[in-house]
Amino acid sequence: MCGIVGYIGQRDAYDIVIKGLQRLEYRGYDSAGIAMYDGMNLNICKTKGKVSDLEKKAKNSNTVFGKVGIGHTRWATHGEPNDQNSHPHFSNSGRLAIIHNGIIENYDAIKILLQNRGFRFHSDTDTEVLVNLIEDVLNNEDVKLGKAVQIALNQVVGAYAIAVFDKEKPNEIVVARLGSPLAIGVGEDEFFIASDASPFIEYTNSAIYLEEGEMGVIRLGRKPRIRKIQDDKLVDPYIQELQLSIDQIEKGGYEHFMLKEIYEQPTAIRDTFRGRMLVDEGLIRMAGIDDNIQKFLNVNRIIIAACGTSWHAGLVAEYIFEDIARIPVEVEYASEFRYRNPVINSNDLLIVISQSGETADTMAAIKLAKENNAFVFGVCNVVGSSISRETNGGAYTHAGPEIGVASTKAFTTQITVLSLIALKLGRAKGTIDNSHFHMYLNEMATIPGKIERVLKENNHIEQVAKSIKDAKNCLYLGRGYNFPVALEGALKLKEISYIHAEGYPAAEMKHGPIALIDEEMPVVVIATRKGHYQKVVSNIQEIKSRKGRIIAIVSEGDTTVKELAEHVIEVPETIEALTPLLTTIPLQLLSYHIAVMLGKNVDQPRNLAKSVTVE
Repeated sequence: MCGIVGYIGQRDAYDIVIKGLQRLEYRGYDSAGIAMYDGMNLNICKTKGKVSDLEKKAKNSNTVFGKVGIGHTRWATHGEPNDQNSHPHFSNSGRLAIIHNGIIENYDAIKILLQNRGFRFHSDTDTEVLVNLIEDVLNNEDVKLGKAVQIALNQVVGAYAIAVFDKEKPNEIVVARLGSPLAIGVGEDEFFIASDASPFIEYTNSAIYLEEGEMGVIRLGRKPRIRKIQDDKLVDPYIQELQLSIDQIEKGGYEHFMLKEIYEQPTAIRDTFRGRMLVDEGLIRMAGIDDNIQKFLNVNRIIIAACGTSWHAGLVAEYIFEDIARIPVEVEYASEFRYRNPVINSNDLLIVISQSGETADTMAAIKLAKENNAFVFGVCNVVGSSISRETNGGAYTHAGPEIGVASTKAFTTQITVLSLIALKLGRAKGTIDNSHFHMYLNEMATIPGKIERVLKENNHIEQVAKSIKDAKNCLYLGRGYNFPVALEGALKLKEISYIHAEGYPAAEMKHGPIALIDEEMPVVVIATRKGHYQKVVSNIQEIKSRKGRIIAIVSEGDTTVKELAEHVIEVPETIEALTPLLTTIPLQLLSYHIAVMLGKNVDQPRNLAKSVTVE
């Protein structure tokens, strides 16, 4: 949630900051603001709404001038979205400006303390409290800005990524992070600051990712000085070469990022296979598993912790790990796992799944598992993310940047990675024989091509969407491996069209949800031939007898369900365990087209942010 951007150097900062905010708008889009230093004055412009609204407001103001600038696109936590609560925030004297991603949990107590010292506040945010706490330190301690920020941060409780500018020190910006990501782009006598690398990739491919609990003083003419916030220990920063291109973060001719990312799935899955699945040799090579193979082979059970779409991928993984590798699996919402008192021991293995690698609840699950001496393995998409650094081992999904808030290619590449892990472990344990192992490898190699065949049904799926777009509620049903797909399909519809939808195991329909079915209720049923087909057909007949509107995802050539359903969408045949990689595609497209027809903002649905980095 929230995106922050900053620049200091010899270029005009405005265009860099505005363009950076546009690229980070998927992180927050209820308000936006910028502050520019023009050599004499620190000018600020901010507004409720999107970055485009900010551009219009800033066009005829002084905030378009300057070689130093910071900007913010907000997803509201403390204080409703309005001009006053938008970032950046000034200190009382007007000397300091700050942008902040995160939450300061003890801001109220600090605010009362500062009010007693004469400070006045003009917003409802915790961020304004933080910038005035920093100013209070400067007023009362003989220290420079960097030290003042460090002293202040040691007094706060919460999560943050911040950038602070002092107009009395115009050649530097101070940054810090705890629980929220922050990258520093390193150029020739210029520096960039952002929540991720996308705002500065066209200017430099060199970046420093701040580690948890680190801060940095970025000053022109010298290398960034990084130190630990808590103990003041200096850190030698690692400058990483970025593997990212402009093409990956642009729409490439598609109307929306979500549609682009749906169509990228065949390539994303091939990229996830590359170098790992060697079909001709009958091998799966994954360094994160090979380096820790005994940990995996000796575990009593696997715990999977994730949130949202990643949790659904974890449910699919539970089926495939238990089926192929015969290892007991429990799937946990990371947000619940951290707040109960779970039984974890050194013989457990925790797999955490996250697209961004920054999800706050998932990070907390890692900490809890490590405290109990469990081995932690991460599955994430973003190279250099917090999860990739905090886990004992891991595997990247190689999906490429996912900008649309509603996850698509992250889901299918997560399932791909988890399937490869399950197959590798099953082979190592001897729970899958050689012929079945080769059968899986050969079939997995065909999946990208089969997804391409499903994508060719886009026009048909759009027509199906047109017929049900005005529904107020929708049920999604699936069994076995496709029960999690039903949950994911319902989530996609809720996220981007705001139509109430629920996913259920098909057999659970008779335990309550069947009471909702009438002639106005669309019921999306995943009814491929592999996996309890006859049982699902029986469920469909029960729906039809109650006049429910049936939209069925079926195997190519199916005639039985076609006679019962109002609409059918066909997918190619595959092994049951791999059907989620195909059946989820039409559900993504169905949700997408419904949302577009209803005039919704597909890439930036209301109240949602791409990465939930605070509780």
